Amino acid sequence: MKKIGFLSFGHWTPSANSGTRSAGEALLQSIELAVAAEQLGADGAYFRVHHFARQLASPFPLLAAVGAKTSRIEIGTAVIDMRYENPMYMAEDAGAADLISGGRLQLGISRGSPEQVIDGWRYFGYAPPEGQSDADMGRRHAEVLLEALKGEGFAQPNPRPMFPNPPGLLRLEPHAEGLRERIWWGAGSNATAVWAAKLGLNLQSSTLKDDETGEPFHLQQAAQIRAYREAWKEAGHTRTPRVSVSRSIFALVDERDRLYFARSGQESDHVGFIDASTRAIFGRSYAAEPDRLIEQLKQDEAIAEADTLLLTVPNQLGVAYNAHVIEAILTHVAPALGWR
Repeated sequence: MKKIGFLSFGHWTPSANSGTRSAGEALLQSIELAVAAEQLGADGAYFRVHHFARQLASPFPLLAAVGAKTSRIEIGTAVIDMRYENPMYMAEDAGAADLISGGRLQLGISRGSPEQVIDGWRYFGYAPPEGQSDADMGRRHAEVLLEALKGEGFAQPNPRPMFPNPPGLLRLEPHAEGLRERIWWGAGSNATAVWAAKLGLNLQSSTLKDDETGEPFHLQQAAQIRAYREAWKEAGHTRTPRVSVSRSIFALVDERDRLYFARSGQESDHVGFIDASTRAIFGRSYAAEPDRLIEQLKQDEAIAEADTLLLTVPNQLGVAYNAHVIEAILTHVAPALGWR
């Protein structure tokens, strides 16, 4: 394992039991946690994007703020639903956030998952063309984004512009050199992982995927990663791709950990339907004393296959406790998995 970061969904609720009671608190605490994680030596601060929900939704102001407050840690998303995105405007926002961070942006995108409302992307002004699905639309938005991120001119300049133009066709600005190679695709199936490899995208695989073989989750995810890498090789790309997996992992090192998680470890996978026709398998979570936790994680083939592990954090328990969760993993568990 080469890199370990955290992944926050940024949940908030106006409840007396929540340590994150508003959208403002969710955003500000996300910045604080990223700063704390960098100080602890973690490699990445990643954020999930959900619309119409009491969670993080607009990633680029947050990513830019995190980039300005930190100096080393990778900052990213896992993932942005491309069905909702204007890819041209997104290319400008992503370029700005990457430049503010000094080239540390790792942008995870996907065609999307079930959301809080029916066809929520329609409220954002998008609809798939005749004969195509919303998933097709999301992938098409992604392809337009990738083309824009190349930094090549494509727009005809005005012969009488307000300001002088450089020669030739114009590109979107600001352009962030190298960002195209730091785009990740959140794949829920083997086929979409192969599609991502052909396009030269890094791979993000979360805690659920399509149940394609009936095998345990970690075996299916490991097979997905191997299929991705084989497709990458066949496509002839010259750089080495990156692959991340997400897990809920808690090292029980004090009484708070035992109070919160000692009985919450989901010891087995779960299978269910994420929509009317898609059978999915949900991976188990881990909660145990460090020695036992290390042995459990060494049996997880997908963690072994990936180069990046994202730890999902219970953000409503507050910045201090979540920093403790990250530190416990980095101190007591990560070295045994090959970190650093």
